[in-house]
Amino acid sequence: MADHHVTTGVPTPPRALVIALLLLAVAGACFPAAAQQAPRVPKIGFLATTTQAQVPHLTGAFREGLRELGYIERKTVLLEARYAEGSVERLSQLARELVALKPDVIVATNDVAIAAVRRETQTIPIVMVLSADPAGAGFVASLARPGGNVTGLSTLSPETSGKRLELLREVIPGLSRVAFLWNPDSRGNLLDYKETEAAARSLHVELQSVELFRGEDLDRAFSAITKGRAQALIVPAGNPITVGKRDLVAGFAQRSRLPSFYGAREYVDAGGLMSYGPSFPDLFRRAATYVDKILKGAKPADLPVEQPTKFELVINLKTAKALGLTISPSLLRRADHVIQ
Repeated sequence: MADHHVTTGVPTPPRALVIALLLLAVAGACFPAAAQQAPRVPKIGFLATTTQAQVPHLTGAFREGLRELGYIERKTVLLEARYAEGSVERLSQLARELVALKPDVIVATNDVAIAAVRRETQTIPIVMVLSADPAGAGFVASLARPGGNVTGLSTLSPETSGKRLELLREVIPGLSRVAFLWNPDSRGNLLDYKETEAAARSLHVELQSVELFRGEDLDRAFSAITKGRAQALIVPAGNPITVGKRDLVAGFAQRSRLPSFYGAREYVDAGGLMSYGPSFPDLFRRAATYVDKILKGAKPADLPVEQPTKFELVINLKTAKALGLTISPSLLRRADHVIQ
């Protein structure tokens, strides 16, 4: 009887190929980590108008906010920070640098920084920290429904402007003329000026408007304040020029024996007399919450803009003594921080 040879029609793989496949299987079993990609570390851009040395407590508050949410810098998140060193002209270039890095989100500290980043991207999420009037500036459609790639925090709190003037009158009972150093190009300064002007009318105080558009004009502004015979000086927050040169501003006020009131604590740390306004460290810490939500998939358009919830009254007693002023015990009790 003849032998019948049955074939299946499936070719037998060459012996070398079988061995190679077996070796790959063994390698995959022994080194599973090598076969997997390392998890991608999210990247955060950060743009500020000042120098890093001028605002360590603010950037520190943002970093602390990230740590509280479980992020570890350089391990589970990368932070790419850029500082304009007080030069507003540098912001566009720095914004372009950050956008080129393709971060997952960019934190912009104030209106000029926000505007610089927004000109470079309409897709990368932007988190505002200290925007005075984001809807008025056109950054968002509304506070409740931002609608674009921008959201975050606003410093909008008009009632603080009049409060500063009232507190200043407590320190100088016969106050009748106050200089107001501001930048009309800053929407926040404009709102502050209008509110202070209204409060001055009701308190029968004359308000001397001293406009400052460029750092080079600071000496001219100081001369105008001196010639105007002001009894006190108010400097609102939100002007990158005065923030970057706050040592010069506070120094001028001390030399001129002018009690000075500011919209941000940083000026008082530099030797100014008093400040009242939103707590900037609190806003920077809260900005980390927005970053966290965006990294977890939330869209900026769906995250409502939030306003300040914490306000600070800061008094520099050392400066008060140098000016020969007595701060009442009741005012000292209301202060959140007193610099001795």
